[in-house]
Amino acid sequence: FFFHLKLESKTKGKLQRQICQVVLNHFEKQYTKELGDAWTGVRHVLTHPLCWQYAVLLNRFSWSLELENTLCLKGYHPLFQETLPYLPGSLKCYIGRIPGRFPAQKHQPGKLKDYYLLNAASLLPVLALEVKDGEEVLDVCAAPGGKSVAILQCAYPGNFHCNEYDGLRSRWLRQTLESFIPTPLINSVTVSELDGRQIGDLNPELYDKILVDAPCSNDRSWLFSTDIHQATLRLMQRKELSSLQLQLLRSAVKALRPGGSLVYSTCTLSKAENSDVINLILNSCSNILPVDISDMGKAVSQEFTLLAGTQQHELLVLPEKGKAWGPMYVAKLKK
Repeated sequence: FFFHLKLESKTKGKLQRQICQVVLNHFEKQYTKELGDAWTGVRHVLTHPLCWQYAVLLNRFSWSLELENTLCLKGYHPLFQETLPYLPGSLKCYIGRIPGRFPAQKHQPGKLKDYYLLNAASLLPVLALEVKDGEEVLDVCAAPGGKSVAILQCAYPGNFHCNEYDGLRSRWLRQTLESFIPTPLINSVTVSELDGRQIGDLNPELYDKILVDAPCSNDRSWLFSTDIHQATLRLMQRKELSSLQLQLLRSAVKALRPGGSLVYSTCTLSKAENSDVINLILNSCSNILPVDISDMGKAVSQEFTLLAGTQQHELLVLPEKGKAWGPMYVAKLKK
């Protein structure tokens, strides 16, 4: 018993030392103002990784009944119910109430993985996109590839363009796709390393559906920055991110066909990178309209804690103890 207490104390101390105080102080000031009382609960989850939960997205191209049975025996249950406006039967994701991570599978060339571990909230942008078979689809900032894999669990696009500007992350993206997608289907996936800000000019009005999962100030990882100088530099450059996000969105609008849909997402709580960016696009692009996703929000409110008072075309998932998903901001637009 005493050994257990000592070990627990040591673990807590280790985790506490890992928190970057410079980042926490910055978040404390900003999010107390933006989230009010909700920040206290969010702060507790973000600063205590032992609270974090991981979902298990099954790979329909390597389906295993044994795996589903194992997950059920371990107390996992299906994440999504049939009340969702868009929920393909082929998309299967399991979550457990107890914090912790299901064992990961290693990449083996030529062999498909059975599942992908992810933050369950990262599936919401994919569901909001509502991809159908045969559509032309673009994932502008696709690495590491979780959302691209999830899109292919939902439908068979006519052409699926996965783009990642960063060379190292692009290799990571390719490996992810090779690990989950069989050879015939991979032939319909184009992987590029283009500057996302130029795609609209290169491929004007080409796509039916576009996902802009934008580079952002990743609240979870930034809190555990080990290099204080790097963390300080990140915080100084944080204001520039909204400009990049706006440019990526403008490019995506150009690349979208009239009648097409666009989903914008980030994994930050920051208003400047979320609703402010969307409002700028809506106010400056007369051919873009907001799309109501409140029905999706209501349908997932059992499993996710959503910030109250958002507009009908957006939602923000707040991490909460027992529902430690997010942060994840999702907004949907139509051309």
